Amino acid sequence: MHYALSMAAAAAAIDKPATLFFTMGAIHMLGHRLDDGRPGWQALPGTAKRDAEFADRGVATFEELFSACVALDVKMLVCEMGLRAVGLTAADLRQDFSIGEGGIVTFLNDASADGAMLFI
Repeated sequence: MHYALSMAAAAAAIDKPATLFFTMGAIHMLGHRLDDGRPGWQALPGTAKRDAEFADRGVATFEELFSACVALDVKMLVCEMGLRAVGLTAADLRQDFSIGEGGIVTFLNDASADGAMLFI
């Protein structure tokens, strides 16, 4: 997820439109805040530790990259089939940014005819 956010933020920073398509396990990165105020993704095994290691090394954290993507108007799209597959609904996701809901066809339709796609 870290690299996908980096790529999307970099693309948007040079005025190339970017859309992040979250499906299956990646949907958990969009989880709502935990009771203690931490982002929901930090409940996933190993993610908080890895993010702290990145911060210690001067590497942008998940929240920094995610905030950059939001600020740079990177489109966020969550897979409706993926939501059902992992037992979540759009209401279970963070509400502090705009996210569309659609499927693979929606994502592919969003890409321009001469655009590039990167799967990580």
